[in-house]
Amino acid sequence: MNRKHIAAIALVTASAIGALAKDEVIMTVNGVDVPRSEFEYLYHKNQQQQVDSQSLEEYAEMFKIYKLKVADALSQKLDTMSSFQNEMAQYKSDLAVPYMTDSLFLNSLVKEAYDMSREEAEAFHIMLAKSPNDMEMTAARNQADSILNVLKNGGDFAELAAKYSVDRASSNVGGRMGYIVSGRFPYAFEKAAFTLKPGEYSEIVESPQGFHILKGGQKRPARGTVLVEHIMKMVPPTATAEQQAAAKASIDSIYNAVVANPEKFEDLARELSDDKGSGRQGGKLSWFGAGMMVEPFDSASFAIQVNEISKPVRSQYGWHVIRKLDAKGPAKLEEMKPMLLKRIANPQDERYDLVEKNLINNLRKKHKKLLQKQYLDDAALKEVEYEWLYANEPDYRNLLNEYREGSLLYEASLREVWDKAAKDNDGLNNYFNAHRGDYTWTKPHVKGILVQAANDSIADAVRETLKGVNSDDDFKAARKQFVGKASMDRILMEQGQNAMVDNIMFGGDPVTPSNKKYTVYFLYDPTMLTAPETMTDVKSLVTSDYQNQLETDWVEKLKARYPVKVNEKVLKKVK
Repeated sequence: MNRKHIAAIALVTASAIGALAKDEVIMTVNGVDVPRSEFEYLYHKNQQQQVDSQSLEEYAEMFKIYKLKVADALSQKLDTMSSFQNEMAQYKSDLAVPYMTDSLFLNSLVKEAYDMSREEAEAFHIMLAKSPNDMEMTAARNQADSILNVLKNGGDFAELAAKYSVDRASSNVGGRMGYIVSGRFPYAFEKAAFTLKPGEYSEIVESPQGFHILKGGQKRPARGTVLVEHIMKMVPPTATAEQQAAAKASIDSIYNAVVANPEKFEDLARELSDDKGSGRQGGKLSWFGAGMMVEPFDSASFAIQVNEISKPVRSQYGWHVIRKLDAKGPAKLEEMKPMLLKRIANPQDERYDLVEKNLINNLRKKHKKLLQKQYLDDAALKEVEYEWLYANEPDYRNLLNEYREGSLLYEASLREVWDKAAKDNDGLNNYFNAHRGDYTWTKPHVKGILVQAANDSIADAVRETLKGVNSDDDFKAARKQFVGKASMDRILMEQGQNAMVDNIMFGGDPVTPSNKKYTVYFLYDPTMLTAPETMTDVKSLVTSDYQNQLETDWVEKLKARYPVKVNEKVLKKVK
C-alpha cells in the first residue's frame, strides 16, 4: 500500500478516534485506554456464556489480566508477524461482508437465476475454441465476429454451424443442443439462451471454453428431476446389421419379460444390462434433470409415469428399457436460494465479478468526497471502508477487537505457557520432583513393555533385542525390526485395564493376543509400582500442573511490569 492509500485511511481512522473519544474510559492498561463500550460488550457476552455468572468485580479482575496479556503480546511485537497480519486482513474482510453486501443487487441475481430455473430453453450455438496462444485467440474472436456479420446479413445458421462450430455434438444438427436447464452452463451463455427470442442471434458470448454465437429457440416449463432405472443393450457405432438386429431382438425380449413381471426388472438389469455401473444397482441411475441425459432417453424418462415401463428407446449408445421410480417438480425459491447464493459466491462464477463491481461502484459513491481529493484503487477503497465500519459500526468494531486481541492472547499464551511446558523437559522433571507427593495412585500399576509375537522363536528374538535397548531411538529401531512379526508397546496399567497384563501380573485367566496375527504374549522387564516412579509416568498431569504454575508466574510478572488504572466510577455504571 502506497503513501496515498495510507493517508486516505488515516483520514477515516482520525474520524474513528473522534467517535471513540466520546466513550468513557473504564481502565488504562500500560498507557492504552479501554473504552466502557468494549468492556460492557465482552462482560455481557461472558455472562451469557457462563453457567455460573460472575460478579462485576470478578469479571473486572479477569478482564484486567486479559488486557495485561495482550499488552505483553504487543510489547513482544507479535502483532507485526506476517502470519498474524494476514490472518487479521482475512478476518477483517470476512467480517465486513454482511455490511458491504448489496442485498437488493444480490437478490436480483438470485431471482434471475430462479426465474431461469423455471424454464427449459432450446439452445442453438456456434462455438469457436479458445487458445492459450494470444494470436490464435485473437483470430478466433475475429472469426466469431465475421460469422456474426454473415448471420446478420442473412447467412444460414445451420450451414455456418456445420462448417465452423467445434461442438461436434451439435454442429451437424444445425447447432441445436436441445433443451437446457440453468445452472449447468456459464452465466453469460445461460442468460443469452434464456433471454433470446426464437430465431434471434446473440452478440459474441465468451465462456471459459470458447466464443459462442447463440440463436434463440423455444421455451417450455421446467420439468424438474426424475429417478429412473434402465436396462441397456449396447449398439457400437461399428455394429453390423446382424449385430443391430440381435441387440433389438434382445431388448424386445427383455421388454416383454419386465412388462409381464415388473418385479424381475432389477434382477434382469444386474444380469443382462450392458451398463455395468448401473446394472450393479439394479439399473438405478442418480436423480437427473432435463438435458442431463442424451435424447431420446431424456424425453422418454420424463414422458412416462411413475412405475411405468417405457417401450424400447434407441439412443446413440444403444437400446434402453426405462422404468420411472420417482419424480420431483422444480424447487421453490426458498429451497433454491442457499444453493444459488453459494454458486454466485464462487469466484469461478461470472456473477461473482458482477457483485464485486457493484460493491466497488457503491463504495465510490459512498466515499465520493474522499475520492475527489485523490485516486484510490479497489483494494485501498476497501481498506477505507473497513476503517469506516470500525468507526461507525459498534458490532463490527467489537468483534474485530475481540478477534485481534484473542489471537494475540493465544500466541502469547502459546509461547509463555503451553508450548513452554510441553517442550521444557527439565522444567517438568524439576516440577515433578518438587511436588512428587501430589501424584499418588489408589491401585498399584504395572510398568514394562507388552510384547505380542507370531511364535515362540520370534518372542525369544524380541527378548534378546530388548536387552540392548537403552533409549527411545533404540526402542523405535526394535519395533521397526520386527514389523509384521511382533508388536511392542510401553505400558503403565492398573489391574483391569488389559486382559493380557491381568493374566501375567494379577493371576487373571489366559487370553488370546489382541492382534489375531500373533499367538504369544509376554511382559518384558515388568515392574510393579505403588506410586509414579518418574515424571513420564504421570506426564499429562504434571504438564497440566506445570502450565498452571507458569500461568501464575506469568501473571505476577505482568502485574509488576505493566501499570493498570481502573476508573471505579465508570465501572460502577456498567449494567
